[in-house]
Amino acid sequence: MSDATNDIYSMAGLLIRRLHQISTSVFTTRMKEAGLDLTPVQFGALSALAQNPDVDQATLAGLIAHDRVTMGAVLDRLQNKGFITRKVSPQDRRARVLSLTAKGRTALDKALPIVQALQSEILSGLDETETRQLLQLIRKAADAGNQRSRAPLLFPRRPT
Repeated sequence: MSDATNDIYSMAGLLIRRLHQISTSVFTTRMKEAGLDLTPVQFGALSALAQNPDVDQATLAGLIAHDRVTMGAVLDRLQNKGFITRKVSPQDRRARVLSLTAKGRTALDKALPIVQALQSEILSGLDETETRQLLQLIRKAADAGNQRSRAPLLFPRRPT
């Protein structure tokens, strides 16, 4: 086997993991600098709740492509911070409907411009055209493999 075919430093899995590490590090640093106690997953949950109010935990997990068990722990932390509320669903007493609190909305409003600004920092080696191309390709690959994920991205069904 030649070195070129066994070069782990050119393999998608390693490169994606490294870029994820960079993304998480930049996110964590910028949130701490802003005095916000938010993880990337918590930010995603707050963002999805802002756009999809009053969804249940399973739906929220699908909206951000996270497994339900992890989502429960994330929601526990957000509730403990006073960022969300959980109420019994009027349609299904076993389900909990999630809502942002005013404190959660304030945290999201403060975090959103920071997260938007750090996107270019995550991909600092790329120009605008390269960034658009990379994001298009990543989206294409993620969409193609979505159903192979243990936590696929799922969008809620809208009433007709």
